[in-house]
Amino acid sequence: MIKKSANLLLVDDDPSLLKLLGMRLTSEGFTVQTAASGPEALRLLQREKIDLVISDLRMDEMNGLALFSEVQKQQPGMPVIILTAHGSIPEAVSATQQGVFSFLTKPVDRDALYSAIDQALAHRAPASDDAWRENIVTRSPVMLRLLEQARMVAQSDVSVLINGQSGTGKEILAQAIHAASPRAGHAFIAINCGALPEQLLESELFGHAKGAFTGAVSSREGLFQAAEGGTLFLDEIGDMPQALQVKLLRVLQERKVRPLGSNHDQDINVRILSATHRDLPKAMEKKEFREDLFYRLNVVNLKIPALHERAEDIPLLANHLLKQAAERHKPFVRSFSTDAMKRLVAASWPGNVRQLVNVIEQCVALTSAPVISEALVEQALVGENTALPTFVEARNQFELNYLRKLLQMTRGNVTHAARLAGRNRTEFYKLLSRHELDASDFKE
Repeated sequence: MIKKSANLLLVDDDPSLLKLLGMRLTSEGFTVQTAASGPEALRLLQREKIDLVISDLRMDEMNGLALFSEVQKQQPGMPVIILTAHGSIPEAVSATQQGVFSFLTKPVDRDALYSAIDQALAHRAPASDDAWRENIVTRSPVMLRLLEQARMVAQSDVSVLINGQSGTGKEILAQAIHAASPRAGHAFIAINCGALPEQLLESELFGHAKGAFTGAVSSREGLFQAAEGGTLFLDEIGDMPQALQVKLLRVLQERKVRPLGSNHDQDINVRILSATHRDLPKAMEKKEFREDLFYRLNVVNLKIPALHERAEDIPLLANHLLKQAAERHKPFVRSFSTDAMKRLVAASWPGNVRQLVNVIEQCVALTSAPVISEALVEQALVGENTALPTFVEARNQFELNYLRKLLQMTRGNVTHAARLAGRNRTEFYKLLSRHELDASDFKE
């Protein structure tokens, strides 16, 4: 059965034939992109997620077979159907030997064309089988290698630690691993370990018994129990308090969890994925993260590159995100101008994909034209430079400023500063170490 949601790229230097075939396929429910030459088609392939290329054979600038060869360099395995008004058996044999999926003679029989499209899309599906990572849009060789690793580790229950800057998509990768795993039919539950106070985080993870603390009027299961049979994703594991690191280690070792305030253990069957933006080996050196827990979590390590390290993905991502935003808010918005796209590619993206999403949402919200201009992109980028930090980033900045103020007030007297903060000296020293502050720098 033909996959009507497929995105087809039609290539022909005859405008009338290009328009006619495009209208025919659009009326059948396909999404259709058109290009009047081979080079234009290759540029479109860099911007759009294409499922199948249908090209004329005889074109002035680049013929169909030359285009096929370039397409395979860009996207190996992309099916290509060649159409020609001058078909011959030798040409057809040569084309199919080179890997062209189908070779059809004009005027193309409707049923023959749809049959070829159907077979080409069916042939591509098993090879790519991308449903498990449908939310990850990429053609970057680095990302494709990472996804291949992710697919392989998904098949077992080994613990995976995902490293990457904020906004790179660590949770999305974790969701993809879950979707590709035998546990895909069960729950995927995520929690940010740096966003909750220690007692609340402990209760969220392990559950609590009735009366375990003030306000615990009934027993409540934790996320380990709620994720039974599925996957629990511990985001920003590097920010987990050390007391909870000990309890988490016990859970991983014994595969049992004890709710807060309970005397009874509960067996669990959960896969653990975790992520952090921190340098955990460095945190281990500072005694801020347990070495034994690190090795339990870091059986396989996956590192997501920053967006500026995979700039070839920016046009593809930008167009994908623009299409989504336009569908939600302004369907008349179609594309970026050439200069606007160049500006997006040239940006440094300290906030990574999360920042790109915000910039494109702003552009769509503010535009009244179908094509996003460079000026609008620039305006959105400037606005992003003053955007709010994440909760964790804001909390860390507050802690740093607070500690500096305490040390200034007490002239570097740690005992006095700890007393003012309501912390014991050991805890206070850990806070100073975490924020790389030296009390002696504040002594007069």
